Amino acid sequence: MKKIITLIALFVVVISSAQTQFEQGMNKAFGLWKEGKNTEASALFERIAGAEKNSYLPNYYVGLINALAVFTEKDKTKIDLLLTKAQDAVDVEMIKDQSNSELYVLQALIYTGYVVADPMTNGMKYSGKVMEAYAKAKTLDPNNPRAVFGEADYQLGGAKWTGVDTKPLCAQVDKSIELFNNFKPATPYSPKWGLERALEIQKTCK
Repeated sequence: MKKIITLIALFVVVISSAQTQFEQGMNKAFGLWKEGKNTEASALFERIAGAEKNSYLPNYYVGLINALAVFTEKDKTKIDLLLTKAQDAVDVEMIKDQSNSELYVLQALIYTGYVVADPMTNGMKYSGKVMEAYAKAKTLDPNNPRAVFGEADYQLGGAKWTGVDTKPLCAQVDKSIELFNNFKPATPYSPKWGLERALEIQKTCK
């Protein structure tokens, strides 16, 4: 009995140690990202993803960091590399779980990156995919503020070319802000970004 208790105690210590390592790694990666060290942060999230197979979050942030970097990058070669890295990270997690609303929001963001990088070539090719990904994200979680806002934001961005009525889209932005204010992340590391951008767009709506 004493031996069993000792083994259980050791098992608990190992689990605690693993959780601590995960948390330490995640905190360090977020710190690097906050400092603007995108490449280092992405690499650290990749290493965490390799060690922690049961959480989608490390790969999610590999995808998010690289997808967001596209919007400020001018070099086409670098853009392709960033989007490929982002897609590869999403693909790994999609194989494991196709019912995660946040992954579809991220997928929509990656497709948006292709459109922004080369609107003439990629606009027709990827716009439908962007909308499909947001629609799927909303179906899986109608209260996901990033899904509601992302879909409206994308359509507002193209409104001057499509001539679509912006009033319903602005109403969706308002709705997303309500959802952001009521949103409770599942873990300290779960996605919670988007409110600042939504508030900015709300001002342009008004």
